[in-house]
Amino acid sequence: MVTGPYGPMISAPRYRVVVIAGPDTGEGAVSEEGRMTIGTAEGVSLRLTDPTVSRFHAELEATAQGLAIRDLGSTNGTRFGAVAVREIVVRSGLEIDVGRTRLRLFLGADRAPIPTASGASLGGLLGASASMRAVYDALERAAPTTAPVLITGESGTGKELAARAVHARSPRAAQPFEVVDCGGLPPTLIESELFGHERGAFTGAMGEREGAFERADGGTIFLDELGELPLELQPKLLRALGEHEIRRVGGKRTRKIDVRVVAATNRDLRRQVNAGHFRADLFYRLAVIQVRMPPLRDRLDDLPTLVRGLLEAIVKERGLDAHIEPDADLLESLGRHAWPGNVRELRNYLEQLLILRVPPPFLGEASSSSAPGNLAPSSLPRPSAGAATSFDGLAELPLRTAKSELLERFERHYVARLLEQTGGNVAEAARRAGVDRVTLFRTIRRYGLRSEEP
Repeated sequence: MVTGPYGPMISAPRYRVVVIAGPDTGEGAVSEEGRMTIGTAEGVSLRLTDPTVSRFHAELEATAQGLAIRDLGSTNGTRFGAVAVREIVVRSGLEIDVGRTRLRLFLGADRAPIPTASGASLGGLLGASASMRAVYDALERAAPTTAPVLITGESGTGKELAARAVHARSPRAAQPFEVVDCGGLPPTLIESELFGHERGAFTGAMGEREGAFERADGGTIFLDELGELPLELQPKLLRALGEHEIRRVGGKRTRKIDVRVVAATNRDLRRQVNAGHFRADLFYRLAVIQVRMPPLRDRLDDLPTLVRGLLEAIVKERGLDAHIEPDADLLESLGRHAWPGNVRELRNYLEQLLILRVPPPFLGEASSSSAPGNLAPSSLPRPSAGAATSFDGLAELPLRTAKSELLERFERHYVARLLEQTGGNVAEAARRAGVDRVTLFRTIRRYGLRSEEP
């Protein structure tokens, strides 16, 4: 590892792709930072003219296991011989077909440097792995600019934290940071939430209301779960980004806005473009700078840092009186889980472990028989006087009944505290809990915490 101007440098294998048959024979491209996209769209690494090739046809990425080849939901598929490829990993050069074009892949020993930041955290993001330091570097480079940023990655990887880090390090840091959850609002309300509305614009519009773009004027707007934005609203968002002005629902005049846009999605928008569910021109407008958040399973060496940081945050937020120091057995057991819910799932697991003081089951497990052992007794939180009564009467019950009762008590307490912390904002509470709003509303009604409908 060498050191660059921003921090330690890592590297990725460099490979080359050449067209050996088809309309673009002789054309080729070299990977950038281990990645390459093939298709007919503007901005792809290897742009082809073959009409049987999709806009975003296939993606190649250097991984620890080898070169991953992924079809991006193309119309005519990606083939290796007679086999249709969805995703394969290879360790040597080969030939693949995309549409009527044949490509030859050359894998050499050369490596391309990837710049990284030197820190072990950025804003609320934690981890000193190479993949996270590459994320920090990309966010720090993007922050001083006004260019739109598209943050991609699975649910629970910290996309909103990344967006807040961009805002906090930008010249707009003292200005508003507005969040719009494009997947958490009914389609009929998203336009009003984004652009505002005038009185009488629709049933229930009793007065005028500013939208998120107006509220974020001078600052940053974060469009979360952008892939859920209805197709009919996408031209209006594109117009707002291109012309820097919006028109409220039911309004006649336009309003100038000065807003920096950061968007996030757990969907692959290139696949959405191929399927006709997302406008290509809107994708190009938003994906000026792209940052990929790595899943937790690909950066398990960050577990010690994450666990300590999350435990400290939970203790502070829940008012627990404890000194937390996770032992090696806990970290080893956590490292054996796949973490499909990523850091959000890890936090949820640790919160249950701290409050219940018994290992909860991992996501998808029926019991906690394979869950990690407890924290060392000295590191467990000392229950407050009120919390001590939560175990009252459980010892007289059968184990299975007692466990069910305890989990219900925890769930009621957990949801009540979430609603308290979010000021009754169910959409925000659902986001923090890592569930959809309908699921959370059912829980709220079950325990009689609130009666509003979603």
